[in-house]
Amino acid sequence: MPPEWAEQSSIQLTWPHENTDWREYLNEISEVYVNMADAITRHEQLLIVTPEPETVKGQLQGKLTDCQLSKITFHKCKTNDTWARDHGFITLTGDGVPVLLDFRFNGWGEKFPANLDNAINKSLYQQGIVKGQYVDKNDFVLEGGSIESDGKGTVFTTSQCLMAPHRNQPMTRDEIEQKLKESLKAERIIWINHGHLEGDDTDGHIDTLVRTAPNDTLLYVSCKDKTDSHYTDLKLMEDELKELRTIDGRPYRLLGLPMPNPIFDGEDRLPATYANFVIINGAIIYPTYGQTDNDNKAARILSEAFPDRELIGIDSCPVIRQHGSLHCCTMQLFS
Repeated sequence: MPPEWAEQSSIQLTWPHENTDWREYLNEISEVYVNMADAITRHEQLLIVTPEPETVKGQLQGKLTDCQLSKITFHKCKTNDTWARDHGFITLTGDGVPVLLDFRFNGWGEKFPANLDNAINKSLYQQGIVKGQYVDKNDFVLEGGSIESDGKGTVFTTSQCLMAPHRNQPMTRDEIEQKLKESLKAERIIWINHGHLEGDDTDGHIDTLVRTAPNDTLLYVSCKDKTDSHYTDLKLMEDELKELRTIDGRPYRLLGLPMPNPIFDGEDRLPATYANFVIINGAIIYPTYGQTDNDNKAARILSEAFPDRELIGIDSCPVIRQHGSLHCCTMQLFS
């Protein structure tokens, strides 16, 4: 499984529409998606999955140049929601032909309807839009946001997600680890046992907490406020990361991302995180939350990890209203 910073062939977005949970603020979330499409098509190809391609084209035409629009492929099909990270193909590379792993997506442990989203991958493949060796893995639930690869044989995940109810019970942790190694061609699985974000529907996806970067670097959410409800668990997660070693026995380079100031929807705290950035060819698209100091600090730390990439900040306050952020909205493909 390649790292996300490997050369990509395209990025997938599954576009919001009025029959999704975005309906109450469809204009706001559509603007976020247009901004993501703008950033992506400045650097690479874009695949847009939507039941309403003509509507989406209309949204994009006022913002993107003709050159950018020419980089977009549309796939018309019905969708439940928009979280491409979790229903999209997980791609393996290395033998000249990409291997397209189609795992089962069941709405994060049967929390939400997912039958349409789980069918997107097969539809893309059958219509020849995505090319490679298709591998049906629908006997196993795995979301792309729950795993991170360093491209050198190590895959990171969280025990609270992969062991959560209604995923793959009654499989044991050892059985799940063996399945991951076999499916992802991994030499080892590193399980993170601490860390959570209030308002997270995914049971602790790794891409909200810890991300891999070149040169054996791990970026992670760091909470410095001892009065914050996240402080204790995130400190335990930080301690775990300090004890980890690379596959050749060296400590990881650790870069702590700031914890955004709390953002609420009514009484519910939303899972804002700077770890949910997107790596594309030549750039990093990172979430901002209208918090100048924290937004700028996150950008500086991301530039340390990816000094050769442009930084593109996109306001993600609308996205976290549905308990995700930018990385959750995207899935990279490799050729």
